[in-house]
Amino acid sequence: MENFLLLGVCFGLGLFFRRLPQFPETTPKVLNGFILFISLPALVLYHVHELKVDVTSLLPSSMPWLIFGVAVVFFLGLYKLGFLKFHTAVCLVLTAGFGNTSFVGFPLLETYLGKGSLGYGILADQLGTFMVLSFPGIILASVAMDGNWNFKTLIKRVLGFAPIYALFVAIITRQFVYPEAIKLVLLRLGDTLTPLALVSVGFMLDLRTIAGHGKVLALGLGFKLLFAPLLVYWVYSPLKEDVLLYQTIVLESAMAPMVTSTVITIEKNISPHLASLMLGIGIPISFGTTYVLNFLLKGNYI
Repeated sequence: MENFLLLGVCFGLGLFFRRLPQFPETTPKVLNGFILFISLPALVLYHVHELKVDVTSLLPSSMPWLIFGVAVVFFLGLYKLGFLKFHTAVCLVLTAGFGNTSFVGFPLLETYLGKGSLGYGILADQLGTFMVLSFPGIILASVAMDGNWNFKTLIKRVLGFAPIYALFVAIITRQFVYPEAIKLVLLRLGDTLTPLALVSVGFMLDLRTIAGHGKVLALGLGFKLLFAPLLVYWVYSPLKEDVLLYQTIVLESAMAPMVTSTVITIEKNISPHLASLMLGIGIPISFGTTYVLNFLLKGNYI
């Protein structure tokens, strides 16, 4: 409940701050810069370092790769057919193709399935969602930002993504134990990600833009909140005997768009208003859709 309250307060603050002269139009850019260079790397350094990896981890972590791959084929296919503009298609891939598997995902998993599901949720988030965002996600965003495929420029963009360095450091130092003081600092810095990101998105959110994005917004949210979980339900159905694992994977696939991928989409100016709408409207709607999905899963209706 505390996470949901924080979410609402931060969105509200973002909407409120945009009305105050003390907060200029560049406010989201400053907040996003802190998130991408401080908050997210701190979280990666802590969680990836502490993560225990085994064969089972491949199952929940494979789900985000599947959804991202299908999103790329679907939305860029619509672009190739002339139904979407390129930046619109990329924006939908970077929002509908990534799930909020941690901030919204973890509290909902604990509520619906209990604390036992959080281990699988962390694997889906750290080895799945974050890894997809760090490599193919950033590459796609960089191509959209530059307008063409230039290998040297692309490498510079990827290497300019600070969390990648944090990922390498976390992997290299896994054999060493972090001092408790370092852990505390990393956690405290990482805790700033969600509130700052939600304030930033709230600042950018302008519901008046729905009129110009209504159809693509419905398309993106329909893919993320309805089609993706149905696809995952079918693909991972052989795992049904392991009830907790299976239900965790399906529910994680149904989460709203990811905060960090949305921030990156906005930061790179890839249909930023559509991106903020996908997150700002997608999160509250996902509370209802995941509740219904959980009810159907446990009632054996699907």
